[in-house]
Amino acid sequence: MFEQLIKYFGAQDLTVGSPMSNLLKFSIPLLIGNIAQQLYSTVDAIIVGRYVGDTALASVGSVMPIVNLLLVLFVAISTGAGILVSQAFGAKNKELLNQTIGNALTLIVVSSLLIMGFALAFSTHILRLLETPVEVFDAANAYLRILFIGAVWFGFYNIISGILRGLGDSITPLVFLLLTVAINIVLDIWFVAGLGWGVEGAAWATIISQFAASVMSLIHLVRIKDTVTINRKTLMPQRALTGQLMRIGMPAGMTQAIFSMAMIFVQALTNSMGYEVITTSTAVMRIDGFAMMPNFTFGMAISTYVAQNIGARRMDRVDQGSRAALKIGLIVSVSLTLLLIFFGSFMIRLFTDTPFIIQLGVRQIRILAAGYIAMTFTQIFGGIMRGAGHTMPMMWISLATTVTFRVPAAYLIAYLTRSDIWPNGSPDALYFSLVANWILGAILTFLIYRRGRWRDKDLSLLMKAQVAEH
Repeated sequence: MFEQLIKYFGAQDLTVGSPMSNLLKFSIPLLIGNIAQQLYSTVDAIIVGRYVGDTALASVGSVMPIVNLLLVLFVAISTGAGILVSQAFGAKNKELLNQTIGNALTLIVVSSLLIMGFALAFSTHILRLLETPVEVFDAANAYLRILFIGAVWFGFYNIISGILRGLGDSITPLVFLLLTVAINIVLDIWFVAGLGWGVEGAAWATIISQFAASVMSLIHLVRIKDTVTINRKTLMPQRALTGQLMRIGMPAGMTQAIFSMAMIFVQALTNSMGYEVITTSTAVMRIDGFAMMPNFTFGMAISTYVAQNIGARRMDRVDQGSRAALKIGLIVSVSLTLLLIFFGSFMIRLFTDTPFIIQLGVRQIRILAAGYIAMTFTQIFGGIMRGAGHTMPMMWISLATTVTFRVPAAYLIAYLTRSDIWPNGSPDALYFSLVANWILGAILTFLIYRRGRWRDKDLSLLMKAQVAEH
């Protein structure tokens, strides 16, 4: 059974065959994998909320913007590696493929150590700066510190998954991830409900599970010797290639950093509204994470598809695949929007039985549902440009929409909606500003895509990435 799945969904040459079929075969295991990845934090939140309480759930949610900010180096390396791997694979350039993979693995180790050291040294100061409520401060600090002790495993799994996706293989990391999600659920229940370790137990369960996923993925990568060769030479950092990896990936990393910084400012606003709003926001954002998965998945799939076909000089297939991806994305987004509108209450009840939080959460989910169709355009057109190596525009769009628009809008709406019930502003400010941000981002992304400058990238990335010894 496993061999049949590998044969059908395994490493694919996306430069041949039906674009629609290519994207669906590549996206299905990728989507399941992204959903499974989201389960890590969601299972933590559900079990903590159910077995420890609302304040513990708030502590888990309050640290996530900080976690996302500190992982920007992983985003940068993974993006750069994924694009170069896809283009090298499409161009049948095995030497560049091996060197890209080796250098990416080395960069992950170095960046993991830097991130872990920074997080352990400054986590307490960051939480104080954000005015984290006293009810959740200690638990939030413990959860954050434990997560970053295992940062290297998170980095390894995500970079190797990105490499395998660049090779057209989205099923193998999925199989490993599903196994480790099962481990995470068992450990969560054991550590939190059984041993009474609270949020610290949830954090350790996540770290152990990520360790298992990274080890299995690394073993698999080493074993596919017919495609990839990893040795001392390929692991040795090479200035030209490392520089190219970072040049391609840093705009994506900066986009993540910009978004995360904005989320930290929004988290500070959320914290000022009290722990009940933090708890509600934690549950809503976990649900939002699942709702966003199809958009992110199709964006990742079209990036790999475009990169491989640009590597093979098949721009005709790039256009065909782009239309197919947009069609798939819109169908799924409309369906998800309807599900959120009608079943939002059931979803919130998975996290808490507190009536006020349920009522508030349902309202926020329905506000967000209006923006998912806009996000389809952003992810598909942004994914096409990323696949071509045209990554800078998405960074500038993120800067324009998130920093200069979303954060000020959230604070302005909060100021205008102050009342006796909400002295620091209505929680609606957090979500109306986010939906408006998504719509503005979709418009800007489409306009830049239509200008067509991403088409001029062609094989220049590959040529620049050839090592100096040639």
